[in-house]
Amino acid sequence: MSLLAAEGFPPLTHITHWPDFALKNSALGMNKIFLVYMFAVLFTILIFTLGNKRQLVPTGMQNIAEMSVDFIEEGVIKETMGEAGLKYTPVLMSIFFFVFFTNIFSIVPVIQMPASARVALPLFLALFTYVLYNAAGIKSHGLLGYFKHMLIPPGVPMGLLPIIVPIEFVSNFLVRPFSLMVRLFANLLAGHILLVTFTVLSASLWTAKWYAVFLPLPVIGVIFFVAFEILVSFLQAYVFALLSGVYIHSAASHEH
Repeated sequence: MSLLAAEGFPPLTHITHWPDFALKNSALGMNKIFLVYMFAVLFTILIFTLGNKRQLVPTGMQNIAEMSVDFIEEGVIKETMGEAGLKYTPVLMSIFFFVFFTNIFSIVPVIQMPASARVALPLFLALFTYVLYNAAGIKSHGLLGYFKHMLIPPGVPMGLLPIIVPIEFVSNFLVRPFSLMVRLFANLLAGHILLVTFTVLSASLWTAKWYAVFLPLPVIGVIFFVAFEILVSFLQAYVFALLSGVYIHSAASHEH
């Protein structure tokens, strides 16, 4: 790190800090994270707006939209909720693409920052999913029936309820949203730190000094972590959508 400091690079504590830039004649501040949010929403909408065609043989954006629907229905919904869960296709598909686009900006030149590496977005998405699966459970079971469904497993002896109920409460109502948030945030932040570290190291070795002979090593690291970030961006979006489906099914299902 002393080498990087000597070259004038900022410390790693700054990699998720982006100063606001204000609109002209406005007190509204925006930064790269805000722009990533806007682009993610826009791209998610465009995929299905431009793909909403009625061609018998799909081409272009219609083909992408239809493959996306099939992927979410077959790979997420039917795997977690069965045919009954197909009504959740729009919301789970929106979650998948929004998370994917906020993630993939980690490798987009100029921006190079995954919005999911700032804890506010994973927290919001986890709370959204939390409200969604609890609302689905209450709608399916009623308020009291839902709490009974989530807190009291069938066949548990009465004497064990004082132990089982707190465990089920912590697991179903506290751990689930927390784990959703931390999984997305930690994976994207870790990947971003690694990518930035190798990029900065490569830049610092682009010099006429003797230690430039080590330049190929961090460059190889950059290439590897760019490919790795693409994979992580997709997998974390898929896992978030998949777990959202699991939690909805767990809350709304009459099976235990």
